[in-house]
Amino acid sequence: MAKIIICGLDGSLRNFGMTKMSYDLGTGELDVIDMKLIETQKNKNKSIRSSSDNLLRAQEIAKGVSDFLSDVTVCFAEVPSGGQDYNAVLGFGITIGIYASIKIPLLEVAPVETKKTTVGTRTASKQEMIEWANETYPNAPWLTTKRGGVMVPTLKNEHLADAAAICHAGIQTPAFKQVQAILAQRAA
Repeated sequence: MAKIIICGLDGSLRNFGMTKMSYDLGTGELDVIDMKLIETQKNKNKSIRSSSDNLLRAQEIAKGVSDFLSDVTVCFAEVPSGGQDYNAVLGFGITIGIYASIKIPLLEVAPVETKKTTVGTRTASKQEMIEWANETYPNAPWLTTKRGGVMVPTLKNEHLADAAAICHAGIQTPAFKQVQAILAQRAA
């Protein structure tokens, strides 16, 4: 049976995580192909307008996402909501705008679905999500740092782990089941 490339997106203005996976339309098997974390920082230069800085950061993310998705068939994403302050809402708006600009099908997954599908509980912690992803995909290109002469995963893997988990939840959605049926029929 044919394979397609899917991608999970864990978007934010500061840390935008993406995990690209191959998905076997026949067996449902997933394999990590690539992972990317786009990190942006607020410019500390006082002579640059805040709005200009936000625009530059959004453009950097949009370009990185577009390049990463060049061979992807379907995307999954958790659409942010419920910001408690201006910066959170601003980041959510930028993330949603980037999602809206994606030219391939983007299917929404609820955070609860992601945690329940992978870790098995609605209240999974960041650490539990990272551990699940590392155990499920030990050979994935995780971000590492050297501690005590040994390479260990970094906490920034939270965003990549969430993106992988979003793929797992996404392939369980009714919307994807419909897409899968169409793609499987075309491949036959």
